[in-house]
Amino acid sequence: MSGGLTNWAGNISFASELQAPRSVAELQEIVGAAEKLRVLGTGHSFNRIADSTGTLVSVAELPTVIEVGERGVTVSAGLRYGEITAALEQQGLALHNLGSLPHISVAGACSTGTHGSGDTNRPLAAAVNAITFVDASGELVTLTRDDEDFAGSVISLGALGVAVSLTFDVQPTYQISQVVYDGLSVDRLTTDFAEVMGSAYSVSAFTDWVDPDVMVWRKQRGHEPIQTRLDTFPTPPPRSWLGATVADGPRHPIKVMPADYATQQGGIPGPWNERLPHFRLEFTPSNGDELQSEYFVPRERAAEAFEALRALGNQFAPVIQVSEVRTIAADDQWLSPSQGRDTVALHFTWIQDEAAVRPVVTALEEAIAPLDARPHWGKVFAADAATLRQRYPKVPEFIALAARYDPAGKFSNPYLDTYLPS
Repeated sequence: MSGGLTNWAGNISFASELQAPRSVAELQEIVGAAEKLRVLGTGHSFNRIADSTGTLVSVAELPTVIEVGERGVTVSAGLRYGEITAALEQQGLALHNLGSLPHISVAGACSTGTHGSGDTNRPLAAAVNAITFVDASGELVTLTRDDEDFAGSVISLGALGVAVSLTFDVQPTYQISQVVYDGLSVDRLTTDFAEVMGSAYSVSAFTDWVDPDVMVWRKQRGHEPIQTRLDTFPTPPPRSWLGATVADGPRHPIKVMPADYATQQGGIPGPWNERLPHFRLEFTPSNGDELQSEYFVPRERAAEAFEALRALGNQFAPVIQVSEVRTIAADDQWLSPSQGRDTVALHFTWIQDEAAVRPVVTALEEAIAPLDARPHWGKVFAADAATLRQRYPKVPEFIALAARYDPAGKFSNPYLDTYLPS
């Protein structure tokens, strides 16, 4: 199929034909015959990371696989997180964390370093212990945590091949209780950062760096084994906390938006898969009329980052919808934004006006450059290849790994050629 194909936000149009094989064998044939090929997931990237000068492939039509075994759960790469998490919950199992949207594809999310929040929670890809992909020759390759190349194979930006399946670590199911606080002072976010972000299993702070008040979403994990009574949870949170107060009703991350699409709040316990995301699977969270950027700085430099962002508030004001602050635990994946360091994630949702947003992004990157800020691979950024190589120290190893699995550059595209040149 072709014609009118865009990413979710609508800011990227794809001219290439999209093929959607219905079997792994058909996928292998397509890959083997292609000169240039890229994979398009659910389209939640905001730059041309998924674009191709040749063939575009979707793995969404491959046979559905959700199989629990000794290594965990093996799932087909094109499934959305909301689909596999609901199936796991039915079997009394869970993943360690989720992103804000359950609508994103498993392989796409993992390959670009998608994450949730939580002082002890690593990115979503850190739960992957095995991956099977089709390499440039059309052959199936499986790598596990025991393999030397594994640390470069999951967050891989589609450069190694086309993912067919991933195997995730699982754990017993658990419940989450989500409470929203209004009116946390932005000063307290800085001075009491450890207390704020450590106040629950997963915490998100929302601001625009202009309004002095911050909204905080606290997702508290309940005790195991799972029960439904409120008294299985830690002591209910106080109505007043660090000067903030419990919200008097449901909230959307963007204050002026209705909360219809948001997951259950108000401290009501529910399954992990229905509380860890910010939005419900059964609703479209928005029309995609936005652009996004995200930067990752060492946790110990959070206060410096906040000071820099507050100084840019007047520049942000005309183009920002909301900014989200989250924490991520360190991991060892080569292209991970939290590789080698506990991290603070600084996310920005902009209006969809690239001409207006670009100068602000450039000013933002200049302001936080001294903090060794890493840009998100799949979002709007201004950094060049030299900067990315400096900020992501394992880039040389990754480029060498990609060359081994794709020596002729079948999976390269202008994005990869620009930012990860061999």
